[in-house]
This record gives sequence, structure tokens and C-alpha cells, in this order.
Amino acid sequence: MEPATTAYPATLTIDPPERIANWRPLVQWLLAIPHLAVMYALNILGEILAVISWFAILFTGRLPASIAGMQCMILRYGARLQTYLIFMVDEYPPFTFATATADTGERPRVRVDVVPALENRNRVTTFFRLILAIPHFVAMLVLSLAAVVCVLIAFFAVLFTGRWPEGLRGFVINVARWGLRVQSYCFLLTDEYPPFTLD
Repeated sequence: MEPATTAYPATLTIDPPERIANWRPLVQWLLAIPHLAVMYALNILGEILAVISWFAILFTGRLPASIAGMQCMILRYGARLQTYLIFMVDEYPPFTFATATADTGERPRVRVDVVPALENRNRVTTFFRLILAIPHFVAMLVLSLAAVVCVLIAFFAVLFTGRWPEGLRGFVINVARWGLRVQSYCFLLTDEYPPFTLD
């Protein structure tokens, strides 16, 4: 189990299997195509909900629980698809759209739990949210490029040995955690600024 160690309101916990079938890196991306289509639509929905959330928080100081639940579902769906795409887990992601903020556990190897702030929101940081997130966008660009290199190396490692290299796997999981925290911050699920840390 790779538990998150940062006490941030959005956490990602991954329990990767010890071995992955050698053939999975070759075809797992192909099997994920239906999920990629769904994720494309969910990303558009998430951006629309973020804009609605922005106005709702600015005018009322609160985030509607129904919007928070939808955004949590989008984050969870994306994390499950991502770990499957990079052949870190072998269980096919379910087509589930539960809008609970806490993970319901239907896919125990990948858990995304979010504690959204619904009341007494900071309107100033909400107004400047995208500007405040710029340093994280820059960091995520660099980290994502490094993670892509790690996945390419892991592709051949899994193909020949059936195992993700431990160090590479830990790094990619930590980059995914950082990305989840930044996305939850940009989705306005929390006012807590994401930490600049790979854990």
C-alpha cells in the first residue's frame, strides 16, 4: 500500500500489485479507450462546474454540495483511469459515477478521498485561484515530463520482468498525488494551498 502522508483535503492511496502480466503494457491503453472517451466528457464537465463553483463561492461564500460531489467523482474516475493506463494496476476501472466525497471502495487498489470545504469559503483566494496556481502548473509540467520518462522505462521493465521498478513507481505515484491536490485546488474544492512536496 502506498498511503499518502500529507494531511491535505484530497488524498490518493494506491495499492499496486507486486506483479503485472507482461503483456499488459502492450494492450492496456487500448482497453482503456472507452474510459478515455468518458474522461474527456467528464473533464469538460469538471471545467464547467469549476466556473459555476467560482461564481457560487464569490457570491454566496459557499460551495454547493452537489457540485463538490460531482467534482470528487471526476477526480476519482481520472485517478483510476490514470493508474490503469500506465499499467500500474491490472483491474479494469469500473464505469461508476458515485458522487460521494469519500471513496466508496468499489476499487480498493486506488482510493481518492476528498474533504471539500463547503462553507465560509475565502472569496479573495477564490477570485485569484488560477493565478495562485501558476507555480504549481509550472512544477507539474516539469514533474509530468519526468513521470512520462519513468512510465516509458517502466513499460520495458514490466514487459520483460512483470514488475514496476520500485523507485520509479513511488515517484509516479507521488506526482499523481501532487496533481490530484492541484486539481482539487483548481476545482475549488478547498482553499488550502497545495504543498510543494512529493509525498
